[in-house]
Amino acid sequence: MFPFVLEKPQSTEEAVAAAVGGARYIAGGTTLVDLMREEVERPERLLDINALPLAGIRVEGEDLVIGALARMAEVAADPNVKRLQPVVAESLIEGASPQLRNMATMGGNLLQRVRCPYFRMLDAGCNKRTPRSGCSAIEGLNAGHAILGTSDHCVATHPSDVAVALVALDATMRVRGPQGERSFPVEELFRLPGDTPHLEHTLLAGELIVEIRVPGGPHGRRARYLKVRDRASYEFALVSAAAALVIEDGVIREVRLAVGGVATRPWRLRDCEAALVGKRPDRHVFEEAAGLATRGARPLHHNAFKVELLPRTIVRALEMAGEVA
Repeated sequence: MFPFVLEKPQSTEEAVAAAVGGARYIAGGTTLVDLMREEVERPERLLDINALPLAGIRVEGEDLVIGALARMAEVAADPNVKRLQPVVAESLIEGASPQLRNMATMGGNLLQRVRCPYFRMLDAGCNKRTPRSGCSAIEGLNAGHAILGTSDHCVATHPSDVAVALVALDATMRVRGPQGERSFPVEELFRLPGDTPHLEHTLLAGELIVEIRVPGGPHGRRARYLKVRDRASYEFALVSAAAALVIEDGVIREVRLAVGGVATRPWRLRDCEAALVGKRPDRHVFEEAAGLATRGARPLHHNAFKVELLPRTIVRALEMAGEVA
């Protein structure tokens, strides 16, 4: 591990001011410390932000507001989260081992780096790690890689589970930086790789995630998360789906749907949603809508199975959501 300086700001303003010089924020460190140990990341200055008052979980009206420094385990166990937004709790429990959930923060989870093995191999081509060095995954071992949102420069999937649920629920986030505060949808945090895959998010230099707001409504209380993976625990998704349905008088009135494990960022399926509204919730309707999810898919040599697995996962997630609707 390369030498670095660790600082501990005592306020958000102090942290933002210190970050202007190029320092990196660290909280749980469950991703960053690993990458530093492997010399994939080599920051010279780290800002330990655990002392900042950004760990609260509260309810405002029907909205759930989660501080960026709230630990995954705390959020998953919170009674208001389980009551108002159970899909958030489900996705957090499915997303990591108990040890990691006790350490990792909500903001850090959204900003975690990709889990493509070539990203961590210093002798492999990876445009995320070293721009213009190539992408070894495209012709390599790519069973776990993306089929949606890819480019000729990167095919890595976004690893977060809870990000999929938050995107499906139209969650927003508030950030603070040198230019002040701003809010935007969580979905807009994530960039497509294009020809600049090393630029993974839309935060400006020095910006710090302050909180995440999940809007309330009947869809939130009737949502489910389904994760398909190679083994039952501590494994990243091959395909995952967050589905929410509002059914009135036997007809789907509202639907929210996002998937993970198949795209370079959490992937909202608005065409599938539109195809479901006004229909009766049965398997045939779900299958027809789910078939739209693979439009534009670009499977690789080892992950073509996801083209078939994705619609099946969506159908089952919709059935699960329908059971509580």
